[in-house]
Amino acid sequence: MLENNKPGWWRRAVAYQIYPRSFQDTTGSGTGDLPGVISRLDYLQKLGIGLIWLSPVFASPQVDNGYDVSDYRAVDPMYGSLEDLERLFAEAKKRGIGIMLDLVLNHSSDKHPWFLQAKQSRDNPYHDYYVWRDGAEGKLPNDMRAAFGGPAWEWVPELGQYYFHQFAPQQPDLNWENPKLRRELYDMILWWMDKGAAGFRLDVIDVIAKEPDRKITGNGPRLDEFLRELSAEAFQKGCVVTVGEAWGADVERAKRYSAPDGSELSMVFQFEQMMLDQTGGEKWDLAPLPFIKMKKSYAHWQQGLHGCGWNSLFLNNHDLPRIVSRWGDDGKYRVQSAKLFATMLHGMQGTPYDHQGEELGMTNIRLPIGDYRDVELLNYYREAIEAGKDEADVIASIYAKGRDNARTPMQWTAGENAGFTTGTPWIKVNPNYKEINAESQVDDEDSVFSYYRCLIALRKELDVLVEGDFTLLEPEHEKLFVYKRAYKNAEVLVVCNFGGEETKWELPAEWKNARTLIANYPGAFPEKLRPWEARMLCREA
Repeated sequence: MLENNKPGWWRRAVAYQIYPRSFQDTTGSGTGDLPGVISRLDYLQKLGIGLIWLSPVFASPQVDNGYDVSDYRAVDPMYGSLEDLERLFAEAKKRGIGIMLDLVLNHSSDKHPWFLQAKQSRDNPYHDYYVWRDGAEGKLPNDMRAAFGGPAWEWVPELGQYYFHQFAPQQPDLNWENPKLRRELYDMILWWMDKGAAGFRLDVIDVIAKEPDRKITGNGPRLDEFLRELSAEAFQKGCVVTVGEAWGADVERAKRYSAPDGSELSMVFQFEQMMLDQTGGEKWDLAPLPFIKMKKSYAHWQQGLHGCGWNSLFLNNHDLPRIVSRWGDDGKYRVQSAKLFATMLHGMQGTPYDHQGEELGMTNIRLPIGDYRDVELLNYYREAIEAGKDEADVIASIYAKGRDNARTPMQWTAGENAGFTTGTPWIKVNPNYKEINAESQVDDEDSVFSYYRCLIALRKELDVLVEGDFTLLEPEHEKLFVYKRAYKNAEVLVVCNFGGEETKWELPAEWKNARTLIANYPGAFPEKLRPWEARMLCREA
């Protein structure tokens, strides 16, 4: 059992993201809740995870599924009560699991009391908690666009001003230039630390230092200054883990964000690998995986942060489609490709994050457009159709990359609604739940679940997986992702055959007698690697 009260405890842990709306419903409302999370803690303990990333459960109008917070110190009634969350902290701790809260510090809801006060007058003390610019109706301060579509400015006629929002209009940006606003946020974080939170995932934290007059959003000039102050005034007053979502991070920035001295954050979520199949940087474009580029990108980050920073490792989360559908084979080789991605990821240095259902090999879903719920997805559909794009192409992009692919209910059983709810689910359950569910996998030694459980146990057992350096082998091979980890006298070799074809590759002589730690096919190392075959070997150097 991991002890999450010692510095650096999170380096050996594997994290598990829970999207509570879709995890487990105990009331029949059709929406998951905190008592549902508590009811599944034994399942997560059996899996072996040491940290739960709990997506937002704060009070919210739910315009953006909780990323629009109306009260940072209250639990949304749809999920339960503050007492439920405190009980979750305590029950998880009994099982050696920490709870990491998802904090949105860049913006609030437009229903937050701060913003309601800010709109009262320009002289209101809360007015400067947000970003305002003078103007005239219909004449925007500049042409900046919001991430979810439309202008980044919203007119407030009673003030004769525009407020700035990088996401939905109902998510006004907080003004980090205001020290009073920052103090409010630090006090709130300390309050949650006192309640028992083991850490914080910081949503889009790299855009807090925006300068809209200069059209700067990510990586603003004061970002490191703000992060150092945030750490000193809040995080360093306890033994918490912090991870910053940083879409614009490169290795050099990540070294500062995740420096070992803890002066800013514990680690970063960076998205370089997950954006490689975006042609021209456009999320919704469909392009094949640039495989060789992906390998070199992983190597760049593994080597760049070794000894001087810390990375988060992930292939799935609530903002991304299911990896087994995106880059794998969710048909004939679903099990093999799910295990391959797990092997590839958990063999690297960093803290792995497994998204709920990933450990079962859950897949993307295809729904009629009226059954989707994600504001980003629906805005894309509307704008693309208005721009004259072919509807079939738009729908194909949504099927492949829409965020709701990762937000369908957790598939617990083959029973009604996959055991998620006795009511009507807030979003439809993937119809393949009768074949893909936890009940059928937890006691099956050959299941995807058991494979993940083994990988997680290996990270607790082997120092080389936590501390070892990284060497990319076969960098130009078009099918194989092969890398080596080395620490002291131990070495680990990871071999992954991407795709549905056999690939011949000779195991180097020095690895012929190595121990197989895990493999997704039985037997000895073959002359030809089978479709989606993955192996992890270990030897004494």
